Amino acid sequence: MEEQNIEQLRLLVEQKKLRELKQELLSYNEADIAIFIESLNDVEALAVFRILPKEEATETFSFFELDTQERFINIMTNAELTNLAENLYIDDVVDMLEELPATVVKKILKDVQPQRRAIINQYMAYPEDSAGSIMTAEYIGLKEHITVKQALDTIRVRGLDSENIYTCYITDNQRKLEGFVSVRTLLVNNDDVVISDLLEEDVIYVTTTDDQEDVARLFAKYGFLSLPVVDHEKRLVGVVTIDDAVDVLEEEATEDIELMAAMTPSEKPYLKTSVLELAKNRFTWLIILMLTATVTGFIINSFEATLTAVAGAMAFVPMLTGAGGNAGAQSSTMVIRGLSIGELELDDYKKIFIKELGVSILVGVVLAIVNFFRIIIFNPGQYLMALTVSLSLVVTIMIAKSVGGLLPIAAKRLNLDPAIMASPLITTIVDTLSLLVYFFFITKIML
Repeated sequence: MEEQNIEQLRLLVEQKKLRELKQELLSYNEADIAIFIESLNDVEALAVFRILPKEEATETFSFFELDTQERFINIMTNAELTNLAENLYIDDVVDMLEELPATVVKKILKDVQPQRRAIINQYMAYPEDSAGSIMTAEYIGLKEHITVKQALDTIRVRGLDSENIYTCYITDNQRKLEGFVSVRTLLVNNDDVVISDLLEEDVIYVTTTDDQEDVARLFAKYGFLSLPVVDHEKRLVGVVTIDDAVDVLEEEATEDIELMAAMTPSEKPYLKTSVLELAKNRFTWLIILMLTATVTGFIINSFEATLTAVAGAMAFVPMLTGAGGNAGAQSSTMVIRGLSIGELELDDYKKIFIKELGVSILVGVVLAIVNFFRIIIFNPGQYLMALTVSLSLVVTIMIAKSVGGLLPIAAKRLNLDPAIMASPLITTIVDTLSLLVYFFFITKIML
């Protein structure tokens, strides 16, 4: 929603033209309505929210940021809260409740119908970040012995309450998953055709305890709109829909980006996170990196006599450490991405090492040649210095790219997020190794 449109709607709010405001709002998507309501103060926001029809209000609420949802919950009546819990899709209710204090959760669930409350409690019991925690119970389930006409009648009756109607899942009398059939298939077949003649048996499914990131990868790989979720006895308990998979991918990508920048991940948007919380998320890693960087200082102090004996040697240290850090960051970024989207596996470490070693030799030799002539041009006659720095650069690039490529694999092997082995940490490690290499060549070539 553009700022101009928001201002026009705000003007209607200020003039208390609620009927006109309602008509205007209904011409927008619920996601845009949510953005507009979030820009208002509590009194205005609740007043605007209350003029929306029930379906639009429920859908709009699901697009609110978590802090806005909590703000609304604190000022809404018990009847309004119950209505939300009754009409939101199960996965949206669970997502909301998981982030709220226990007292607020009790307040919301108090008047919810017992059957629905039992389903919500069941979903909240699944492990965090699992397929069970993001699935929904609103799906179309059919039996294989019914006809196409009966299936379409079922879809018409239950379609409005289902989050996805494009794929229908077939179960037996014990709710065990047997296959699926698309609505498209139903529409192009005669009414008297039996579902068992149409169902696809090679259905891809996940279990309730599978990691949500692995589930999201399946959506990216196969282009699904929904994915069935079964328990360990292969009984269908829910489905994950594409919108939840996209949310997971965004959440995981955000977390990886923050870890790669040496920050503790935060679930809040940047502008809604306090300065104190932002600082808290950053200073831990900064302190760790600062302390580990003191090793560099110890190495320089240990070779102080070498630096004194070789005039101008210190001038090339920033270039070597910078080039090594950048080279390592390039490799770690590619490997972290590959691990995140499933292109690389833990057993690929040998292939990664060989590939990065080959790249590092090519890159290192080119950089060394360029650097050699750069030193000769700006420092005529300094051939030994040019040779020393260039050899150091080749070895540094080789070490940096190998370390950058293998450390994320090592982190994954230790059940850590590979993103923590990103630019800041790689740079700190490579700085130390590049200095050791540089001083080794100085002592062997120039002293």
